[in-house]
Amino acid sequence: MSNIVCERDTDCRRKSLRAPSSIFVPNTNSGVQLPWYTIYPTIQEFSSEIGAHTHEQWLRSQGTDDAVSLYLHIPFCRSMCWYCGFPTSITRRDTLITNYLAMLREEIRLVAEQVPQALSVGDVHFGGGSPTIMPSADFLSLMELLRGRFAIERGATIAVEVDPRTFTTDMAEALERTGVNRASVGVQSFDPVVQKAINRIQSEAQVMTAVENLRLYGVRRINFDLMFGLPNQTVQSCLESAMLAIAMRPDRLAVFGYSHVPSFRKNQRLIDTAALPDIAARAEQASAMADTLVAAGYLQIGLDHFALPDDELAIAQRAGRLRRNSLGYSAETCSTVIGLGASAIGRCGDGYVQNDLTQSCYNRHIASGRLAISRGYRLTTEDRVRAAIIEQLMCYLEADISAICTAQGFDQTHLVSSAKQLEILAEDGIVEFDNGLVRVRHERRSALRHVAAAFDAYLGRQPI
Repeated sequence: MSNIVCERDTDCRRKSLRAPSSIFVPNTNSGVQLPWYTIYPTIQEFSSEIGAHTHEQWLRSQGTDDAVSLYLHIPFCRSMCWYCGFPTSITRRDTLITNYLAMLREEIRLVAEQVPQALSVGDVHFGGGSPTIMPSADFLSLMELLRGRFAIERGATIAVEVDPRTFTTDMAEALERTGVNRASVGVQSFDPVVQKAINRIQSEAQVMTAVENLRLYGVRRINFDLMFGLPNQTVQSCLESAMLAIAMRPDRLAVFGYSHVPSFRKNQRLIDTAALPDIAARAEQASAMADTLVAAGYLQIGLDHFALPDDELAIAQRAGRLRRNSLGYSAETCSTVIGLGASAIGRCGDGYVQNDLTQSCYNRHIASGRLAISRGYRLTTEDRVRAAIIEQLMCYLEADISAICTAQGFDQTHLVSSAKQLEILAEDGIVEFDNGLVRVRHERRSALRHVAAAFDAYLGRQPI
């Protein structure tokens, strides 16, 4: 692995959407900094040559028979978590939120007008920030607008991220009324010592109350986010957090490693670097949490997710329908993601687009009656081949290189540099080969991103 050249991602997590779905989280403790590969190519390759006009063309060519995913970015929180790597504004006033939502509603109208008839929607995801801090009446009107502008399928997944510290019964009732059926609850750690070190104080009782209210109001599919590698975190505190989470029996859990990048995120400068666990401790924490969740009946999905056997992710993995996109792991088959809101990333058939990163620029574009796309990327055939290989690896820990190349009409001899790097990984006991099939050894799952990086044609190239 030491022969793989990896460079610092200059965009880093400050320009991403969602933790599991964030595009980059460099592991600054390991000396090797790799993308999470939720999309490929990564946002480092995005260019301002792809703008609003290109996105309009891609939307107009979007087939109305194929369902799409909607992602709505709500970049507001009541307080700043010091570990956070997301583009978030801290506000105590609802006025800033409602003004932003007015622009978001206008963007929805602009996007919907690009297509001749309402697009079919297979899933909707509200991310942030903390989407549930918006007034419940605004959430109701936003969902009403979405249903008026798009054809949201019966049985569509409608998911929202929840901060248990600010979650109210009024919002729980609004979720029920609008058909929300999945919630992702931010936990990170139940250890009060760790919570103090990251400025996120929330009790076990607050989390339990949020879970109970969600289930009471019909949101029965629940995810938890947990983290390791946080300041003052130990193997024991990781195990205790995992056990407390298991007792509440969420359908799935995401377990992420904290990445300390204070040069990109000023709020992370408030974390005591000396309190961060070293590489060996991080690995021990991750392994202990994984073992605990698997022993409790959860199946490990891809790199960092755990799901009960009857959860959609587990079912999709068994059926070969598991996907990985800008939202992270998904059980949906929607190949198109329409991103709405400041910094949101979308994926159309021909490539990726991203809205302006700052709320002020985003607002200015939308108020002028134009889409807020600031950059994007047009996919080549080789990009599609490499993306398919990386996605299969990240979802199934294996990829049929020959079959993917054949399906795309691509000469796999162009992957010769990848083959050289895979040989190194094979020597390290991380991968094995079998008639064109590359397989990551399950006991070396933690090196999955290193294997994916072998197929990244851009990694190590100096940014333009």
